[in-house]
Amino acid sequence: MSSTPTVAENAENGPEKIGPVAHSAVPHIDEAEFVRLSGASPAQIEALRVYRYLLTDWNQRMNLVGPATLPDFWGRHAWDSAQLISLAPDALTWADLGAGAGLPGIVLAIFGKGREGFEVHLVESMAKRCRFLEAVVEALDLPALIHNDRAENLSRDVDIVTARACAPMTRLLGYAKPWLTGANQALFLKGQDVAAEIEAAREAWRFEAELLPSTSDPRGRIVRLRNKIHARRS
Repeated sequence: MSSTPTVAENAENGPEKIGPVAHSAVPHIDEAEFVRLSGASPAQIEALRVYRYLLTDWNQRMNLVGPATLPDFWGRHAWDSAQLISLAPDALTWADLGAGAGLPGIVLAIFGKGREGFEVHLVESMAKRCRFLEAVVEALDLPALIHNDRAENLSRDVDIVTARACAPMTRLLGYAKPWLTGANQALFLKGQDVAAEIEAAREAWRFEAELLPSTSDPRGRIVRLRNKIHARRS
């Protein structure tokens, strides 16, 4: 029997009971530890350093991330994003909904640069945040396309749909529905209250979900959806 601490949920019968998440200390991840965990190349680390600089600079003029999170860039932002690669190592096309500061999309694009056919769609409704994303993509020559629009207004044929700090599950599923075809999957980065979010979302949606542990924060979870989602009829 597998010892992987995942929690499967049935679309019709509701979620299985999810035990409380242990509030162990969040591990400190510096640049060296990030390299060990991710296997990042020197070129990828240099690109992430440039991204960190741009994020810090632009964050002084607009709300991209909480300023208090920037000192923990390598764990809180870089590794939190990069861990998704191990869950879909063969994926070539990604859509980051509500891309905002470019997490996880910019990090994914840095790791995918140079892979034939790799592309990240960064979907963001706020024009000023799109300007930041454009500056990063241009500076690093990343395989990413920026869409200044609401996610629910668009759809593309992608392997993975992802989002981080975008919206509660009920709204997020509405944004993601046009992107989920049943042939692809979603990987949503979520916090410790995800079980309650999923329970609330089931009042509006029918879906199958699996909860995976986050390797960047023991309190976090990654929600994996493998099938289409359907609105419940009122």
